[in-house]
Amino acid sequence: MGIRDSYLMVIGEREALAWVLRESRTAFPATRRPEVDQLKAGDELFLLTTRGCFHNPGRDRTRVIGHANVTSDVLPLDPPIDLVGRTFTRGCSLEITSLAPYLTGVELADFVERLDAFPDKDHWSIRLRRPLVSLSSSDARLLRNALHQVAGSRDSTVGRYLDNIKAVGTSVLP
Repeated sequence: MGIRDSYLMVIGEREALAWVLRESRTAFPATRRPEVDQLKAGDELFLLTTRGCFHNPGRDRTRVIGHANVTSDVLPLDPPIDLVGRTFTRGCSLEITSLAPYLTGVELADFVERLDAFPDKDHWSIRLRRPLVSLSSSDARLLRNALHQVAGSRDSTVGRYLDNIKAVGTSVLP
């Protein structure tokens, strides 16, 4: 099966990132979003961490840190997952195919001028307030090539992420 659609998957909290990396799944809140409703098995995701994801926006940048393929449709979670003070009611499985070393990746700001996903180049970060940002095939190709230069296999890098992300509060339910 070829790639159907490509998206940036926006992750704004380190504990959520750890859950995604540990479980090879992603989850979405109850709020209905058209892009989440359209996500299907076979779609491609670029894992993107925001400046605030690791709680140090002065140091960190918004980066594409990994690549994943969606391996199931988005379905209701029973039971829902509570993570970092939010409840997630729907989710899907992922195959994480590559991951950049901890606190590195492709800095999105360096590519905004060339990405169709951000028509307003001066206020591009506002589009990252949603869980998924749709990418054109040329956007996906550009990010895939850039990520390939810095990322390794998930298995070779995931341990460093999980070792460095410390739980600071809300527990994750099974």
